[in-house]
Amino acid sequence: NQLAQVGASGKTLPEISSRDVILGEPNAPVSFIEYGDYQCPWCGKFFDEVEGPLRNEYVQTGKVKMVYRNFAFLGPESFAAAEAAECAKDQSQFWAFHDAVYKEEVKEVKNKIQNENNGNLTRDLFLEIASNLKLDTKAFSTCFDSKKYENQIKQDNDAGRTAGVTGTPG
Repeated sequence: NQLAQVGASGKTLPEISSRDVILGEPNAPVSFIEYGDYQCPWCGKFFDEVEGPLRNEYVQTGKVKMVYRNFAFLGPESFAAAEAAECAKDQSQFWAFHDAVYKEEVKEVKNKIQNENNGNLTRDLFLEIASNLKLDTKAFSTCFDSKKYENQIKQDNDAGRTAGVTGTPG
């Protein structure tokens, strides 16, 4: 029997499903589920300062598995980044894409640019990242431009709210 996954709010989180991309050993005894927004300065700070050591000390050693779930609530750029990450997931490059987008956000945090929806998370950036990751950029752009995952991101946000997420990282 698995224990129920309980978030910081005390509410039960949705079970890990085949839609979730697991980083680390799928059978690790601890699940770390982050609800994040790609343009959230605190998520960028978490990525820059905490996620690396967490991955090195716990994920890579099989103690923890990580799952990232979209909670794109800060505006249109958040939503677009979440959609782009889902398109990268189609090509099995979710975590690499996730990391590349957060690295862009970390640059802003370090340069004290912390305004959401400031124009940095764009289609051009997403295509550049996709190209750098050697994704099929035609398939990626078709996915992104068609808004293939628009409804899924809305459902992710709703599921996060139901689980008690009120901000990011959560």
